[in-house]
Amino acid sequence: MFPCKHKSTGCRMSLGLNEKAEHEEICEFRPYSCPCPGASCSWQGQLDKVMVHLQHAHKNITTLNGEDIVFLATEINLAGAVDWVMMQSCFGHHFMLVLEKQEKSDGHTQFFAIVQLIGSRKQAEHFAYRLELNGNRRRLIWEAMPRSGHLGRSLGHYGIRLPCF
Repeated sequence: MFPCKHKSTGCRMSLGLNEKAEHEEICEFRPYSCPCPGASCSWQGQLDKVMVHLQHAHKNITTLNGEDIVFLATEINLAGAVDWVMMQSCFGHHFMLVLEKQEKSDGHTQFFAIVQLIGSRKQAEHFAYRLELNGNRRRLIWEAMPRSGHLGRSLGHYGIRLPCF
């Protein structure tokens, strides 16, 4: 039996050689990467340091307090790929809300949205969010569980594809 390489940050698991590598990939005690999308930030650290990092290194991110907030994306007609990022603080936790615009080669524009808990996967399982997109007499509502910040910052396979309104 071998201890997890994240023992120094709190993991108490000891595993056989075959299970060790798989466990270390998903271990809740492994370092968190900076969750800020579109940033070439190589910061890594413990969960309790993520918000401190965001507040110091990414000062342009607005944080709103409360259960029900309005995330207003402006200048959505800017050319190219664009990210809008906001933090929501409620229930004693912080959530990162991201809206990403991608322009496809065929000239169409796609939007992706994600809600990410700055926390573990186990913590994320205790929350649900509701995104509501409104415009021109149409409404799209999406309800789901937030992703954990441990899953990284790629929106490709985990984001919500939103229609253009």
